[in-house]
Amino acid sequence: MTKLEQLLSQYAAYHLDHKNVLTHFIGIPMIVFSIMCLTARAGFFVSGFEITLALILLVFSVIYYFSLDKAFGLLMLVIYAIAYPFAYKIAQLGMGAWLTISIGTFVVGWVFQFVGHFYEKKKPAFVDDLVGLAIGPLFVLAEAVFLLGFRKDIQAKMLEEARQQRRAMDEKSLQTAHAK
Repeated sequence: MTKLEQLLSQYAAYHLDHKNVLTHFIGIPMIVFSIMCLTARAGFFVSGFEITLALILLVFSVIYYFSLDKAFGLLMLVIYAIAYPFAYKIAQLGMGAWLTISIGTFVVGWVFQFVGHFYEKKKPAFVDDLVGLAIGPLFVLAEAVFLLGFRKDIQAKMLEEARQQRRAMDEKSLQTAHAK
């Protein structure tokens, strides 16, 4: 199993309910975009070009995604390249508008996340492993790619492993409940 399949499987173990996955299609992009907006305001200029904290975070995340899978890394690069100029424009707004849009988007995104986990009846993956915060956007991208009929081999391995991990989590929860 590749590192990509392992990470997607760990994340998917918390996301096997289709309603939960659907809420993540809305919530995760909103959260990522809001973080872009919030961090695009801090920056410095090099040769007339502004290097923002958002841009630095995006570069590092794309490098990480490329290290896991070239195709997913490229797709994430394209998505970020499209989203970043909009986030940068929002970051240039007045303080009140910038914070209202950025924080409002962040909060609404998390509401979607928690509604999804209500259906799943499982806590978010990042509670057990902070890597889940970085894998969440990649998971949503992978799910979209799977829905389009591509990378089915990865999806099959991911789901098989995720279901095994989920069974182990559920058994552990039952054992803990019986011990109380």
